[in-house]
Amino acid sequence: MSRDELVAGVLVLAFATLVTTHVTLVVWLATRPPRWRAAAALVVVPLAPIWGWRESRKRSVVWIASAVIYVVMLGLASR
Repeated sequence: MSRDELVAGVLVLAFATLVTTHVTLVVWLATRPPRWRAAAALVVVPLAPIWGWRESRKRSVVWIASAVIYVVMLGLASR
């Protein structure tokens, strides 16, 4: 397996994890008042882990970690 294939694979996995975690955080926010935060977090993406931090730290940590990994891999892929 070449370096490019490894970077591309991790990039896709990180993006899929980020999107999945974001959707779960938004759905989780929609089940708790105030519900308008879910709609705002769907549009303004970084609000989801910020608002989820108090009650759902695991989801927020996964969101932040996958976002960091995605950005790093995107930088490596663009070389």
